[in-house]
Amino acid sequence: MQQMTSRRAFLSANIRREDGKTARPPGSVMQGFTDLCTKCGACSDACPEDVVAVDPDGYPVFRPGDNACTFCGDCAQSCPTPALDIGRLADWPWRATMKTESCLSMNGISCRVCQDNCEQNAIRFKLKTGGRAEPTLDAESCNGCGICPTLCPADAIALERQSQPQTEAIQ
Repeated sequence: MQQMTSRRAFLSANIRREDGKTARPPGSVMQGFTDLCTKCGACSDACPEDVVAVDPDGYPVFRPGDNACTFCGDCAQSCPTPALDIGRLADWPWRATMKTESCLSMNGISCRVCQDNCEQNAIRFKLKTGGRAEPTLDAESCNGCGICPTLCPADAIALERQSQPQTEAIQ
């Protein structure tokens, strides 16, 4: 499917394609975000959790740090354009995925920082022999708040765009 470029973007030579790998703020349109966004920064300023940042091109991105996104909708409510809409919060497509081979706990190092900080209880550990614990991710419980990849010291967790809700656990 070909993406339509807005007339304003075409005339201003601001033609950008979304790569599908850049997490935009909750409530963002899937296609054409950069055509609709005016780079005003209102969404970033309104975010009480400070999870909406501005990329080098001036566009807002979802970038959690010490806080998880609560999906309060303040960013979408503050947006003066149709780039963000509070009605799309439920369609947040980003979910955690795990690389268990990188997990410290799978390598005999005691770490459960992801489980300790997951308010949805989407991450659990199963005890194994040899002092290891295997992480499991309940993809249905994960809301994509972004706290687990931020806190993981081994970069064993990432947020990835899901085309549709997952129904089985990632192991």
